[in-house]
Amino acid sequence: MAPQSVALRVPGARLPSGRQAVVRARLWGGGWSVSRLLCALRRPRPLAPPRPQQQRKRLIRVTFLPRQLLPRPGEEEGGQQHQQPPPPPATAALPSPWLPAAAAQAPTPAHPPCVTDVSGENMSLIWLQVGQCGNQIGQEWWQILTNTAAESDQYPFFSRDGLINAICVDSEPKVIRRLRQQVKKGYFRDANVVVGQKGRGNNWAYGYRGAGGSPEKSLLDRTMESVRKEVERRDCYSGTVILHSLCGGTGSGMGSRLCEEIRDTYPAGYILSVTAAPHETGDSPLQHYNSLLCLAWLQRFCDGVLLFQNDEVMKRAASAGEKKTFTMSGLQPSVSLTSMNTHIASCVAGLLYPVYSLKTRSSVSVGLEPWELIRALCPMSTMKFLHTSQVRSRGPASWDKVTSTVVQSVPRADPHGRLHHSLSVLAVARNSQDYSFMLSRDSVLLKLRQSYRCVPWNPSPVHCWTDPQNILDPSCHSHSLTVCANHSSAADLMRSVLYKAHAMYDAGAYLHWYRRYGCEDGDFLGAFDTLQSVVNEYRGLAEQ
Repeated sequence: MAPQSVALRVPGARLPSGRQAVVRARLWGGGWSVSRLLCALRRPRPLAPPRPQQQRKRLIRVTFLPRQLLPRPGEEEGGQQHQQPPPPPATAALPSPWLPAAAAQAPTPAHPPCVTDVSGENMSLIWLQVGQCGNQIGQEWWQILTNTAAESDQYPFFSRDGLINAICVDSEPKVIRRLRQQVKKGYFRDANVVVGQKGRGNNWAYGYRGAGGSPEKSLLDRTMESVRKEVERRDCYSGTVILHSLCGGTGSGMGSRLCEEIRDTYPAGYILSVTAAPHETGDSPLQHYNSLLCLAWLQRFCDGVLLFQNDEVMKRAASAGEKKTFTMSGLQPSVSLTSMNTHIASCVAGLLYPVYSLKTRSSVSVGLEPWELIRALCPMSTMKFLHTSQVRSRGPASWDKVTSTVVQSVPRADPHGRLHHSLSVLAVARNSQDYSFMLSRDSVLLKLRQSYRCVPWNPSPVHCWTDPQNILDPSCHSHSLTVCANHSSAADLMRSVLYKAHAMYDAGAYLHWYRRYGCEDGDFLGAFDTLQSVVNEYRGLAEQ
């Protein structure tokens, strides 16, 4: 039997373009294992002459291509569109450049070699929920996903055995206990539930370093052990999405430490942070210190940060038609914590749930959405804090009206009157069984570019993804538009944190609570410098 050349497409492979490797896999029952092949690719061998034909072995040539060169669904390898695109086939013919010269000149066989997708394998992300806030947002996220997600779109979020692909970490058990009770259509792996018996006192230093001399195994060691096992379950580890807050001791301190440890242990993987910033006043007397230190760590170790401010989230949840309750004065409406968490989870689902634009030819998701979001919105490592807006509606789709509603929530200027600008913008349109967005696509993107004031020196500042399924509202005639932008309004939060934390630091307020757990003055001064540099970068965004 003659050796056959098979192309294996590995989305997200972070290897130099054009690098080739040859591995040999024995035919066990007429097939070969993709997982064993990917393990062999860790140590690629140089090209070798083919085996004699009488040996029952198959030669597999693997070519790593940069992501930009991979064909989109409905597009030929040469870049030409199908005149009448058929449904995406499970396999596609191999392009001639990937075949040997003899095979390229030979007539097409009855069953041509196929481009093998690895979408059926575990090459997805790791979902990490840290602290009370992170697990509460994760609870709403998993309820959205388990109730409405299609089976073909669950691979990035579920393991082969059907268990939820998440690691839940908290220093107290009550929130995670409620999480496991509420998410009824999915099951968490017992080894991935990491719980302590003592809180972290809203102290970043206590959460970061833990209690010295504790007899039990630390939360950090147990969490990193769970992360290691989850990575080993995958054929290709892409990265980690971490949910946490800037205020609490576990969310801010433990979240910062986990970002640092994951970056050191798995430097090739992405890290995307979904973080909630506290209210401007009233959450905790230590919230400014915690926010200062956590934001500095996120800037150093994360690739992108989806930043949600509680004051802004409360306004949007109130305007989204949630049931309002009034305070004793009857003047200021308050919104439930659940509705705020639901709004954040809805924005995350609008961005990270699989879209048709990034699926394989067989219409299966491989979980590229978080990493494509980072590639599109965070091209510069000094600016990685993202602003998110979302509008959902039912009835006939009027995308111009939906876009106008979205841009109304975009901050226009800072407290000093300087106009905000955007480095890049991503729009994700989802509408149930309707392709009407494509008719309004150009006008919508133009309005977003103007409203977000995209910098003139970026030639392609606006990106767009579409999907004919609206996971946020599966009913008929529903549509949603989620817009994420690398926006200079993030500097307003950092400027406020810097001002208040500096005032407390100069007065020596509460510093002994941090020094008790090994936090030194150098940590504060380094955090001040890091955040000030980010503020300066965003301030000069329009001048570059």
